[in-house]
Amino acid sequence: MAALLEKSVSGTKRKKGATTVLWALGTVWVSCLMARGVKGGDSSLKCEDLRVGQYLCDSPKIDNDTQEPVNCTNHTAYVACYPAPNVTCKDFSGNDTQFTGKEIGFYRPIECRNVNGYSYKVAVALSLFLGWLGADRFYLGYPALGLLKFCTVGFCGIGSLIDFILISMQIVGPSDGSSYIIDYYGARLTRLSITNETFRKPQIYP
Repeated sequence: MAALLEKSVSGTKRKKGATTVLWALGTVWVSCLMARGVKGGDSSLKCEDLRVGQYLCDSPKIDNDTQEPVNCTNHTAYVACYPAPNVTCKDFSGNDTQFTGKEIGFYRPIECRNVNGYSYKVAVALSLFLGWLGADRFYLGYPALGLLKFCTVGFCGIGSLIDFILISMQIVGPSDGSSYIIDYYGARLTRLSITNETFRKPQIYP
């Protein structure tokens, strides 16, 4: 009888110990969930991270002299973007705001070119009509080549033809490394190069 009593008492203690452990684990789990929920509630979505269709950006204002976006600095300009109505996110000041579609939520960076007064149309015209005198090379800042073309009559016409092709294809540009002034929606050419972003591994077929 005493042995049975001891077994029942020890079994009750084990149950109480297991219950205590489970209660402690449950408390820790609930605390973790609450902490995660509070943390997630504090960090709302930034307006820059909105998806396409949840905001609308202004078109860049183009400078008539440079044909590039106004306030272009370090090859970057910024345009204002407006989140859609009833969208809540953190604006550029870090404040949580529910937008109506008229408030600026963030400024999106856009790429722009560095120009320094050299016109593409003028360069092509000089190369076509006065290339044999080296006027195109003088205009673009290559006085030595311009003088050489002038003395050799454009390398007997061959050098003038080659320069006209290179300038027309925008391969030869101003000597200071700047870009041509070309209409913003004009015939601009972009040089393609292989980088870590553009490189693609060849497809391996089984």
